[in-house]
Amino acid sequence: MESNEPKTETLAETENFMAWRAEEPDGETTYHLELNNLTVHFFDEEWKEFLTLVEGLLKG
Repeated sequence: MESNEPKTETLAETENFMAWRAEEPDGETTYHLELNNLTVHFFDEEWKEFLTLVEGLLKG
């Protein structure tokens, strides 16, 4: 029987923040940022754009 639960992987974690990825049963990959009590969800294309933004911030 095929599971309806996504396969998840923690990408990075600190005391207050966490980034994780979910491989959804329909084949979609989603990314999630947990920032204290706020969670932001991204589809693959949005995640790539967000990483570009963060890279720009780090080059600052």
